[in-house]
Amino acid sequence: MSFDRPAGDYDRFMGRFSTPLAGLLADAAGVAGGMRVLDVGCGPGALTAELDRRGAQVAGIDPSEPFVAACRTRVPAADVRVGTAEELPWPDDSFDATLSCLVVGFMRDPARGVAEMARTTRPGGTVALCFWDVSRHEMLDLAGRMVAQVRRGDDPRPPRTGTGRGDLAGLLRGVGVEVAHDGELTVTAAYDGFDDLWDSLVHSAGPVGDAVATLTEQELGAAQDYTRTQVPEGPFTLSATAWCAVGHR
Repeated sequence: MSFDRPAGDYDRFMGRFSTPLAGLLADAAGVAGGMRVLDVGCGPGALTAELDRRGAQVAGIDPSEPFVAACRTRVPAADVRVGTAEELPWPDDSFDATLSCLVVGFMRDPARGVAEMARTTRPGGTVALCFWDVSRHEMLDLAGRMVAQVRRGDDPRPPRTGTGRGDLAGLLRGVGVEVAHDGELTVTAAYDGFDDLWDSLVHSAGPVGDAVATLTEQELGAAQDYTRTQVPEGPFTLSATAWCAVGHR
């Protein structure tokens, strides 16, 4: 699975959803000025920028070098490193809060990744997670149906840890974090029209990007035709709902 894509492509594809979601996750975690906060799986920096805007002392980590470079440019004051959630390069008790936005389902070992988040959070500090319920993410659901329509049996929406009710709270409890909130967050994203949506899908990242990249020219044309029938003419919005769990170490 590839997230080594230009940050601008990712922003057009997912950033219009992850940017408003970042604010909701930071609210749920109670992030305020002066806090030491770690963004695990920071990507190009949607959440990192939100934490910085709130006056937090921010660190971030992501395995994608292009995303880390983009995040460093976007938030120069942040300590952003290349690495994985399963091996966080910070000492125990380093942060007042550790947050992970839209990453748990892509961790090689989600339980270990969340355990590392708890380890680097001070006693009494906050650990917060969110991940899409793909069935209620209108853009991702459409992308999955699009691929399945032109390539029968191929669907970039397999079940992942974090996509089901209670998954995130279960991960927190599994590493000894006391769950304070287990709920959901909903955002909307605006598109100028079909061409705006189609461009974002063609240049997408992750499972959708991998699937689209393997389509033949004929399949891509059929996918475009199908997608056009699924959205209205002119500008439109799509909604997306993420599961969210917040706990205290």
